[in-house]
Amino acid sequence: MTTSPIQQPKASHFINGRYVEDSDGAALNSTYPATGEVIAELHSATPSIVDQALAAADAARAGWAAMTGSERGRILRRAAEIIRTRNHELSVMETYDTGKPLQETLIADAASGADCLEYFGSIAAGLTGEHIQLGADFAYTIREPLGVCVGLGAWNYPTQIACWKAAPALACGNTMVFKPSETTPLGALKLAEILSEAGLPDGVFNVVQGYGDVGAALVEDKRVAKVSLTGSVPTGRKVYAAAAAGMKHVTMELGGKSPLIIFDDASIEDAISAAINGNFYSSGQICSNGTRVFVQKGILPHFLARLKTRTERAVIGDPMDETTNFGPMVSQGQLDITLRYIEKGIEEGATLITGGKAHEMGGLYIEPTVFSDVTDDMAIAREEIFGPVMSVLPFETEEEVMARANDTEFGLAAGVFTSDLTRAHRVVKGFEAGTCWINAYNLTPIEMPFGGVKASGVGRENAHAAIEHYSEVKSVYVGLSPVEAAF
Repeated sequence: MTTSPIQQPKASHFINGRYVEDSDGAALNSTYPATGEVIAELHSATPSIVDQALAAADAARAGWAAMTGSERGRILRRAAEIIRTRNHELSVMETYDTGKPLQETLIADAASGADCLEYFGSIAAGLTGEHIQLGADFAYTIREPLGVCVGLGAWNYPTQIACWKAAPALACGNTMVFKPSETTPLGALKLAEILSEAGLPDGVFNVVQGYGDVGAALVEDKRVAKVSLTGSVPTGRKVYAAAAAGMKHVTMELGGKSPLIIFDDASIEDAISAAINGNFYSSGQICSNGTRVFVQKGILPHFLARLKTRTERAVIGDPMDETTNFGPMVSQGQLDITLRYIEKGIEEGATLITGGKAHEMGGLYIEPTVFSDVTDDMAIAREEIFGPVMSVLPFETEEEVMARANDTEFGLAAGVFTSDLTRAHRVVKGFEAGTCWINAYNLTPIEMPFGGVKASGVGRENAHAAIEHYSEVKSVYVGLSPVEAAF
């Protein structure tokens, strides 16, 4: 192993309040995408490790659930403050783990995780039931935790996703076993450390590393009451089916091929900014990206000219340099997939406006790429690429573009730019998507529910809506009147 620029984790897994290792597990390394350097050598969880983690979570759930919401919330808020204090250190680690520029990770990763812990820590005390008066009788409801929850993370926002799943689960009184992506294993371990430091009881939040077989073992275990996945649609279908076999609760935050519609009365510069953010932030590796950019024909030439100019201003370089705003892809596999889609776009007749090839820096770097003259049936317009490839499609009328925007199996996100707010709200109502923006794109504050429809997922993350997916309601009828019977 080369000299790591960050501290090597004490062990591969975090179970029952401490680091645990089992070197019999398959090798699982974290590699810095900018250089290919191995920054951490870990091991995938063996069956013994998986069992230890689930047993710890199962043993801890009664005590954690018995605590008051105020007590649980206090721990989550304390963890949020620790994360904020160590944001720079955590952001550096995230950059080495993912390859995302430090300029991004300083504001969008651990910081977002802290916001999430603070939000759910703040509302934990208010997770109460309701009273229902029924004449002389009455009923009341009790909001109860589900039990042991499994979180399965993705590699694009490892620390943020771990917090998005852990915070609502723990606020509701559940315990969790979290498996990060095998590509980015480090952030969840740091979160587990910080939660423990903040006073979280042993066993409430556990982290195990692993490949698909470890995820499957977690999902299928009878001790698990809930599974929350962030990942691709094919993976989601498999996990959903496995969870359904055990009648488990699920949240599926999956992929998309989201539309961004730009009308001719929009602020072109703002719309271009949104299109850049919605296609090239994190090198295009964001599930909600608006990769189908529909532009009304009257402004199309000007839009493309400005888009080309601004895209070619991207500062591609060392992710640790805070002037860099476009980093490498996360892995060779993801780079190869993206390059194949670019080749296919050219073969199918789309016009390459800018980019289109691996960057001269080599390694996992690729140029931000824009295609015009894209038609709805092209692969680059129908399939999720998860790379920095923008497809620009012309349209004439609102009715036409709405039909085309919704003509997809996905339904994660959608956006519209227009100065006509009546039209904006009408378009948003017509979108078949779970998360929408008007004159903005890809802003995901913790206070707003996030999730998709159709093949893009089930359930919602963040905001009070997430509470519904990490708890269940018990109804109690209280009879105060004489009981009548037919005989």
